[in-house]
Amino acid sequence: MKKILIIFIANVVCFNLWSQQRDALGNESATEESNFEYSNTIDSLLSAFYQQNVDTTDYFNENDYLPAAELHDSVYINRLSKIASVVHLPYNDIVRRSIIVYTQKYRAKTEEILSLGDYYFPIFEEILYSYDLPLELKIMAVIESALNPVAVSRMKATGAWQFMFRTAKYYGLNITSFVDERCDPVAACHAAAKYMSTMYKIFGDWTLVIASYNCGEGNVKKAIRRAGGKTDFWSIYPYLPRETRSYVPMFIGATYAMTYYKEHGLKKAPPIMPVAIDTFMITKMLHFEQISKVIGTPIEVIRQLNPQYRRDIIPGKEKPYTLILPAAYTNPFIDNESQIYAYRDSLYFTPQTLATPVNYSTSSDGKQIIHIVKKGETVGGIAQKYKVRANDLKYWNNIGRNNLIRAGQKLVIYRKS
Repeated sequence: MKKILIIFIANVVCFNLWSQQRDALGNESATEESNFEYSNTIDSLLSAFYQQNVDTTDYFNENDYLPAAELHDSVYINRLSKIASVVHLPYNDIVRRSIIVYTQKYRAKTEEILSLGDYYFPIFEEILYSYDLPLELKIMAVIESALNPVAVSRMKATGAWQFMFRTAKYYGLNITSFVDERCDPVAACHAAAKYMSTMYKIFGDWTLVIASYNCGEGNVKKAIRRAGGKTDFWSIYPYLPRETRSYVPMFIGATYAMTYYKEHGLKKAPPIMPVAIDTFMITKMLHFEQISKVIGTPIEVIRQLNPQYRRDIIPGKEKPYTLILPAAYTNPFIDNESQIYAYRDSLYFTPQTLATPVNYSTSSDGKQIIHIVKKGETVGGIAQKYKVRANDLKYWNNIGRNNLIRAGQKLVIYRKS
């Protein structure tokens, strides 16, 4: 994964405008820490997610529109200038390359993000608005996880907003044997908003806030000192960790792509998330299978809408928790609520079953197996071969909702020893 990350950043995003200054920095590691910052180990899914989940074939048709690489700089400059944004959106060579990442190289993934954005962006915007933060910051979830609420990085940063365990706990996210609120898009966005609010009070610049989200407060402060006290992103650029140098440009590139996707022949993928949903407060123990068996809601849909529950169980007896269902199942749930709670409850909530992990959101239990994908293999077929759940397989390997895998790709599989 490290190799993939380095190749992607070096070949796709980074540029050599400041190569001499960068070489002068040498290989000095970033070790300065802040009590409340993210780990100084650079760990965004910025590149690894795309490399693992997207075929690198170019998806554009030259007869349909002008490829991004052939557009004149003035087109990009003009379009960026028309985006109403509190976050500064300048244009240069590295921003151009970042735009091409989303509009040309990874077109299928961008179309999936556009579809997911119809569901997640209104949620994020409402939360950011409540903290008086720029609504454009929703794009950070795109470059963090491609809007995948169960994304897990190689360093175990988790969720759409990619929180490490300790940082998540500090910002109030609940992590237990049953619940990981890093995977709850609502709770995680609140935590991210708190972090960004704190960083803005420190730096007073949104691009530095964005950079700090990737590498931590301490690394940004160190870069400012090395830049002689200059406090704008492009002045401290050569002094930031390598991945963070591409992070702000990728934010600009993603913002551009989400705004001008039609101009590049992109279209939203078919709807991935339900159009209409309802939220219930659960105050008892409730298993997803109880809902599915009684009112017929597909269990994969329940998991998709409620990714924070690690064992398919909502532990409502300890405190109220939310349950999200498609609106079509609202009345059936209300009409059959008592039957749902009673359905096989003596079997679902025994000490033995409660102690048995579902492994829907675990990645280290049991024996690790490396499977190399062969031509024609599918996620479902591989899961069946190793007697694991397809959702677990996808979770362990950050496989997107389109189930795209490639021949030669290495998949990590965990089985009970």
